Amino acid sequence: MNTFRWIEKQSWVKWWNSEETIIPYICSTDNKPHRYFIDLTIRTTKGQTILVEIKPAAQTKPPKRKNLNEALRYMKNTSKWKYAKRYCDQRGYKFEIWTEKTLENFGIKTLMNKAKAKTGKRTWKSFKRIKKKI
Repeated sequence: MNTFRWIEKQSWVKWWNSEETIIPYICSTDNKPHRYFIDLTIRTTKGQTILVEIKPAAQTKPPKRKNLNEALRYMKNTSKWKYAKRYCDQRGYKFEIWTEKTLENFGIKTLMNKAKAKTGKRTWKSFKRIKKKI
């Protein structure tokens, strides 16, 4: 993943890991306990710990349409983030949510960039041929 390569090159990063920090939480969709695997745990050279969740920007905002799946996903995400913030506050850590916009601002190429670059007539023609075969 490009994000991992980017982190490796940062002089301010002492160490990092992916999905090794686990936070228990109660999800507002079912009121049952779950485990939240944080995307990134970063320790800086100054001794600060940053927990990072990487999500598409669309999943960080309430859904605009009346779509049950999107609403449930948003509720689950906000439940996770509430417990992550509490976890960080108790330990003096920092919690951040990175979206594709955040990554692009860091200079990290995302799949969103690649998808935009590849769409066009040729892509749609290929898709239509595949769809006809199915």
